[in-house]
Amino acid sequence: MEQFGYKIGTGYDVHKLVPDRKLIIGGVAFDFDRGLLGHSDADVLVHAVCDAILGAAGLGDIGDHFPDSDPQYKGISSISLLKECGLLLKEQGYDIVNMDCIVFAQVPKMGPCKNKMEENMARALNMDSTLVNVKATTTETLGFIGKEQGIAAQCTILVKACGLKI
Repeated sequence: MEQFGYKIGTGYDVHKLVPDRKLIIGGVAFDFDRGLLGHSDADVLVHAVCDAILGAAGLGDIGDHFPDSDPQYKGISSISLLKECGLLLKEQGYDIVNMDCIVFAQVPKMGPCKNKMEENMARALNMDSTLVNVKATTTETLGFIGKEQGIAAQCTILVKACGLKI
């Protein structure tokens, strides 16, 4: 496979907030009255990061690799899926330069947990946490996020061919 120096990937995910589920974002469990609906643990941030990695590697999306129709992924930790995506990226001959993420949530407040999210994802990808940035914002009570019906996340990632100096 011909390698290019640098590539960019983008990921986006959204999940509905529902009762009787744990809320896990960026590998952090929140003490909250609802969680995100999904086949896995529904970690919306980690799913966006997985899609960004897979996109940069030209490997499709999270559903191609971990379909929600496959019972082996029922309830799985998304951090486990992230580790696998990191390995797939390495197999394609790329390293992560940096990633920038946004969590869109009216509730709960993400600020106190952003550093822990960065650390969790960096550990899963075997990289320095200073190369991972997590931001959080509300939608000022607008739309499904503002009405506290769901949470979304987005990630942009830059990767470079292994061995390239920046």
